[in-house]
Amino acid sequence: LDASKYPLVGYNPYQPFLDIFSSQTEIHPISNRPDSKRSFIPSLDEKRLVGKMVHAIKMGWVRPSRPKQIEKRVYDLWADNPCSEKTKTELARIRMHFPAPKVPLPGHAESYNPPAEYLCDEEELKKWEETDPEDRRLDFIPKKYDCLRKVPAYDRFYNDRYQRCLDLYLAPRQRKMKLNIDHTELLPELPNLTDMRPFPTTQSFLMLGHSGQVRSLSFEPESTEIFASGGEDGTLRLWSICDGRCLKTTSLDGSITSVAYCPLAKWTLLAVTMESNKMILTNSYCGDRHRITTTTEYLSKLRCESSESDVLKWKYEGKGTLSVDLGYIARQVVWHHKGDYFATFANSKSPKLIYIHQLSKCKSQRPFSRLKGLMTVLSFHPSEPFLFVGTQRYIRIYDLAKCQLKKKIITGSQWMSCMHVDFRGDNVFVGGHDRVFSWIDLQLSSKPWKSVKHHTAAIRGVTQHARLENLFPLP
Repeated sequence: LDASKYPLVGYNPYQPFLDIFSSQTEIHPISNRPDSKRSFIPSLDEKRLVGKMVHAIKMGWVRPSRPKQIEKRVYDLWADNPCSEKTKTELARIRMHFPAPKVPLPGHAESYNPPAEYLCDEEELKKWEETDPEDRRLDFIPKKYDCLRKVPAYDRFYNDRYQRCLDLYLAPRQRKMKLNIDHTELLPELPNLTDMRPFPTTQSFLMLGHSGQVRSLSFEPESTEIFASGGEDGTLRLWSICDGRCLKTTSLDGSITSVAYCPLAKWTLLAVTMESNKMILTNSYCGDRHRITTTTEYLSKLRCESSESDVLKWKYEGKGTLSVDLGYIARQVVWHHKGDYFATFANSKSPKLIYIHQLSKCKSQRPFSRLKGLMTVLSFHPSEPFLFVGTQRYIRIYDLAKCQLKKKIITGSQWMSCMHVDFRGDNVFVGGHDRVFSWIDLQLSSKPWKSVKHHTAAIRGVTQHARLENLFPLP
């Protein structure tokens, strides 16, 4: 047995055998053995056991169990703890219970001493009597009493109770099942990145030229084949987007703070602000020759004759260049969509550092006499004479034609850094140093319609596609 061997050689442990208890139902019994004789004779052991039980009952040793008496329990209507055992009908009634709506609270007109404006005069009483009961604003006539003890009994009590019963009977309450919807089913199916090609995946070329920090970029309004860059090294560079080649370099008096192309496609005009408290309007001399000639002729025909009453001094320096002595370091220059007006400002609380310039007349003016908050951004409305002035937390929209404040907007950002007005002027997109991007619908509210915070650093700029207006802005 320890070696798992059989004592006889050739022993077959799997010999065929007769399975008496089979799982298959047979017609005839497998075993035809007759029943034994003792199965027909009463058992003597059971006879002795039954005899002992009968003797114990006769002697009174064993008593039969008494039937349980069911105690009648009266339902206590005012009991604190109701009966824990409830029928199915009671449980269903509790589960399907819906409380009735409460009766509306009385107003000032139902007071025993209502104010004078709630009392009815003769015309109102006559109109109330001629109106149908269903169309009356009030079901009663307000009356005034000197004190509470002079108030008589309420004559419409039964009528009110009857109307209350009708409301509860004719307007039955119903149970609305809650929809259990998986939130993952509501999410849209994102397309595969491979199906969205072609899109930029690699760096095509790197434009090297500035020795310091690049502070501002501006693209041509129509072709966008050329863009200008200004840096703290005091150079204005024009680049070709097709091959990344530097087309022209101009050295200026100081570090450049802002560069902006004129939005009119017929000109190649650039506005540049510098830390030397100056602003220049210069011809880029890059691009279409006809546009370059048109820009030079237009600048040469301007009359820069300044008087003592002028706020700023304009000067024509030749070679298609105009200079304006601002007297402060401008942070940014912003063009109007028509190309004749542009504005400059500085990061300051003083309203004296905000100017609106008119190119055709070579004039400048201060639009504000006072300013609330530290100014950070400025923008023109694309079609209306509105000016968007942004401080750290708010945006104020001024109507330049009526010289008044039109709307004040809460940005939702603690320190606003950039702003973009869409091409229709209905939406404003705001980015802040606290990484908050806000979408403000001017027709909906003065607060952000949507705010997101998915950036890892401060937002420095917000822009939108120039031709596809339905695309979202990119901060």
